[in-house]
Amino acid sequence: MQWTGDHFLARATIHVIDLAHDLGPSAPEDSLLDRDFLARSASPILALVSGRLTLSAEGSVIPGSLEGLVPDTANRSVTVVMRYPFPHKPSTVEVRGLLFPYDPLHITLFDVHQEGQVIVEDFFNKDRPVVNVAFGEKRKVFEVVHRFTGAGIHHIFIGPDHILFILGLLLLGGSVGRLLKIVTSFTLAHSITLTLATLDILNPPAKLVEPLIALSIVYVGLDNLRASAGRRDPRALLAFSFGFVHGFGFASVLKQFGIPAAHLGWALFAFNFGVEIGQACIVGIAAPILALIRARLPRQAPRIVQIGSIGIALAGAWWFVERTFLSM
Repeated sequence: MQWTGDHFLARATIHVIDLAHDLGPSAPEDSLLDRDFLARSASPILALVSGRLTLSAEGSVIPGSLEGLVPDTANRSVTVVMRYPFPHKPSTVEVRGLLFPYDPLHITLFDVHQEGQVIVEDFFNKDRPVVNVAFGEKRKVFEVVHRFTGAGIHHIFIGPDHILFILGLLLLGGSVGRLLKIVTSFTLAHSITLTLATLDILNPPAKLVEPLIALSIVYVGLDNLRASAGRRDPRALLAFSFGFVHGFGFASVLKQFGIPAAHLGWALFAFNFGVEIGQACIVGIAAPILALIRARLPRQAPRIVQIGSIGIALAGAWWFVERTFLSM
């Protein structure tokens, strides 16, 4: 589908098996590959496609008309070209494209072209009959949000230092409320410094931030080794305190992507949101596993925590040495 000045032009490439099935016995598969037969069958094909491939914008359905029928003998398919006129290019279009509901496994691939580029790649099936497409400014915002959310998720999963820091905070376990408090404290702190650094309000150098991140991992690992039954749990405070440092680390990565000045707020929000998604995945996987170990292996659990904490502290120590002395 594409906008061509005063209308949308949509091309639906349909296999003759599907088309013949819904047109009935009056339209055999082989006949649909004949141009003359296709021309005579224009009305029923238009009725079929226009009722199942619909475009809506600004609260109303855009009426479609048949622009052409192109048979493809080699691929045994027919391309139905539809025209959907509209007085101006809308900012958002709702496309409904469940073409063949008789087949619950049927998938219709859907592309949107703009200025010679594919801006949307999606699909329709029985569980996803509608796709919303944004153009213009809304399209740009969508692209920024999509790009930077993915960047945030990707950064968390390729950043072993951030993963180990979170795991270190989770090793001692605790109630859902306590773990939520720890994770929320980390989120609040790194969101503040991520924003400050991105806006260039406070921007310490990476040669200071990266070793401090490593030291935060060392500290969390060593603090776990000091844990005892009567000791106050400091993990929420640690998460909040060191979260400020990690936020500066996130900001340095964000800036490498080239933040669009016109959509800085959206880029900042999306990247932070992506980081939270990645963090939530780590917590969602690690916390239940650690809880299961404590429940099934109560005697071995303290030893596992001890070994894990030592490993985390050693990894942080190595990163500190590497980032302080070996990267000079």
